[in-house]
Amino acid sequence: MGDIGGISTKISTVAAGQYGHITRAQLLEIGLGTRGISNRIESGKLVVVHAGVYAVGYPRPEAVARAAAAVLACGPGAALSHSSAAVLWGILSRWPQRPEVTLPGDRRRPGIKTHRSSTLTGRDIRRRQGIRVTSPARTVLEIAPRLTDPKLARALNDGRLHANLRPAHLEELLERLPHHRGTARLRALTRTPQAPTRSAFEDAFLKLCNSFNLPTPRVNTRVAGYLVDALFPDERLIVELDGYEFHQDRTSFKNDRERDAATLATGHATVRITWERLQDEPDREATRLHQILRARRAHSAEAA
Repeated sequence: MGDIGGISTKISTVAAGQYGHITRAQLLEIGLGTRGISNRIESGKLVVVHAGVYAVGYPRPEAVARAAAAVLACGPGAALSHSSAAVLWGILSRWPQRPEVTLPGDRRRPGIKTHRSSTLTGRDIRRRQGIRVTSPARTVLEIAPRLTDPKLARALNDGRLHANLRPAHLEELLERLPHHRGTARLRALTRTPQAPTRSAFEDAFLKLCNSFNLPTPRVNTRVAGYLVDALFPDERLIVELDGYEFHQDRTSFKNDRERDAATLATGHATVRITWERLQDEPDREATRLHQILRARRAHSAEAA
């Protein structure tokens, strides 16, 4: 009886680190025989989730738990990947209908979308929230063919912001996998390194600057101790991107004006652009920015 209790404790301990799941191989290693596994399945103490993977007590409904079970079901060397990995890293927000797993061999499991890869190495694997998962760089590379250009730019920036995606890691991966379908598109986005943007609004503004031959501004940089959205340093011009959701209350309104005054005191002018103006009248916004930048340069030349 004591031995049975000891086995139950070991099962609970292993499952606790795997979102309530345990594999058949782990059960055998603990000392539970084939008949003991069958008895626990019949009594409901173990619930079959995938072939050789069991939930202890009851199936976990959370998407992250189902993702963990999927990786266990695909065996050693498997890692959560693609859209599932992107959600785990905070790069995407919506879990796919079926967990996605990449593995070195050909192992298919009902309810799991598997990807076979001969190029997945130890450099491409991390552990996050207790789950083996492809690295941020490998994850962004794998989802790149699925995304539009704006969404890929956003994924790349969110990877840098939330998942510790480092340019050096991405560059190493692109050099190693030059023929991957996502490589060319990612190279185009990484040619001009700068601080990561924080929103699609900032991505759109950088696209406007590129499309209308404006100088490339610094993004998310500090002026007079304040974090500003974009800065044209030579002209000492700040651009603040005013989305309604971020500037709709009195406190935000007052803080924005305080920041404008403080940065003006250091010789920096501020231009505020709304999302509506950027989307509806991009040519007008670009023309006006060109005019302001020329005027700022002329003023600096006269002062000198």
